[in-house]
Amino acid sequence: MDVVVARCAGLDIGKTEVVACVRTPGEGGRRCEQTRTFLTFTSRLEALADWLAGEQVSQVVMEATGQYWKPVWYVLAERGFELMLVNAAHVKIVPGRKSDVADAQWLAELLEHGLLRGSFVPPREIGQLRDLTRYRKRTTQAHTAEAQRIAKVLEDAGIKLDSVASDLLGVSGRAMLHALVDGERDPARLAELAKGRLRAKLPALAQALRGRFTEHHALLIRLSLGHLQHLEATIAALDARVDELMSPFAAARDHLDTITGIGKRAAEIIIAEIGVDMSVFPTAAHLASWARVCPGNNVTGGKRKSGFTGGGSPWLRDILVECAWAAARSHDTYLSAQYWRLARRIGKKKAALAVGHSILVIAWHLLTNNTDYTDLGGDYFTRRIDNTPRRRQHLITELQQMGYHVTLEHVAA
Repeated sequence: MDVVVARCAGLDIGKTEVVACVRTPGEGGRRCEQTRTFLTFTSRLEALADWLAGEQVSQVVMEATGQYWKPVWYVLAERGFELMLVNAAHVKIVPGRKSDVADAQWLAELLEHGLLRGSFVPPREIGQLRDLTRYRKRTTQAHTAEAQRIAKVLEDAGIKLDSVASDLLGVSGRAMLHALVDGERDPARLAELAKGRLRAKLPALAQALRGRFTEHHALLIRLSLGHLQHLEATIAALDARVDELMSPFAAARDHLDTITGIGKRAAEIIIAEIGVDMSVFPTAAHLASWARVCPGNNVTGGKRKSGFTGGGSPWLRDILVECAWAAARSHDTYLSAQYWRLARRIGKKKAALAVGHSILVIAWHLLTNNTDYTDLGGDYFTRRIDNTPRRRQHLITELQQMGYHVTLEHVAA
């Protein structure tokens, strides 16, 4: 095969060491190969960069191995090397030849022949934003779990506060919880802590707050409330930092915010996962394929097998599906009409993923063209098929299924 990259290197990265294989031109048209092993301490990674520079390496490839590739990537990127990150599943070595040295040699050989396709690696500022939004989501999930734990403890104590108060952790709910922890057991006095519209339910509250709340329950609630306070402070700090990092991308976030079902926080997550430079994805289809939110293509022997998408970023997929559910609850919008049209045929879960795919395609166009979203309207699909043979036949079939004999007579305009 032709040599596409004359001076290249393949790196097999582990937690403690990096095996590097360099391939360069040799005498008589042959290829020279050198392999060295470096520890992953920063000083040794700098030595690796010096060696690659001395060999005049122009391109370096490495596998996406957990988080271990990142320090290597950062050191080599600062030295100006052209880097490529590849999916390990796409470059599996021939069975029976597996070793770190063989992996590095295999990567270098594939790179020199131009047989590798690089993965999307976001710029540093987008990468930092991604770390923050992912951490915020995990912290929010922990907050939800802690709130559920409090409800479970109250249920064990026979306290039915969440059956009367819609927000267990609202101002009134927290005041009652703190009073319970401090030793107050009188249902009437606890009910008097209600604020606002909840005061209209004082008799029901007094009944709900009567139980067998013990010191054991008080300890558990006290710890949970302290944990909630810490989580809320963490989320607030993350929100502030995300807002700071998002300031250069505020226009892109506002464009995404115009899409049905997407709010400010959802727009931040989408930008953190795909960035704002859509030139890395030639078309919207490339972006959808990278995110794995489009149907898979698996045909063999003339038979179509499972179209399961698989892989992709679970963070991006989750937020797209969340936005799809929100869009489905909207009124007279294109995405809502699309969801309910598909849900009747393929089920609600698949329909939500399909709408998530549409949202991602819309996002690509908005970020590419630097514009806001214009909704096509909830009657888009009806308008598209009105007065067509397909629409006419569909209506005739429905009437025939109801037991009617149908004859058509054209009415002059």
